Amino acid sequence: MEYKRILIAVDDTECSRKALEHGKRFATLNNAVIGLVHVTEPATPSNYGVDPLMGQQAIIVPQTIHMQEENAQSLLDEIEASLKDSFSEIYSFHRTGTPRQEILAVAVEWNADLIVMGTHGRTGFDHFISGSVSESVLRRASCPVLVVPGKC
Repeated sequence: MEYKRILIAVDDTECSRKALEHGKRFATLNNAVIGLVHVTEPATPSNYGVDPLMGQQAIIVPQTIHMQEENAQSLLDEIEASLKDSFSEIYSFHRTGTPRQEILAVAVEWNADLIVMGTHGRTGFDHFISGSVSESVLRRASCPVLVVPGKC
């Protein structure tokens, strides 16, 4: 199978950097176009460990949300600039929402042939609580998914 449109999920983690390196190799070998997707989770009290049932409240400052979006766009711009010399076509997608849903949506909308993403490799209770974005994407994607472990 040829991979002509490779979507790479990026964020500011080491897992993501490793996935980016693998995605670049696949794109080079296949003379493919790269798509970068970064998902910012919306600021909600549950994202900050606040339990509304316990009577705790979180204050979500609009400037914080704006700063998160600016940081995400800066990261995408930085990665895109680092790829310009090697790839003629690079697409960037910044979405706000649930990472697993947004990665899958971009893959379908952009018609990706391959999704490349990192995984933190959480197990046990951490995996039970947070789930695995990569596992969810792998189970629901309409194209192959390359999951790069953070420990490689």
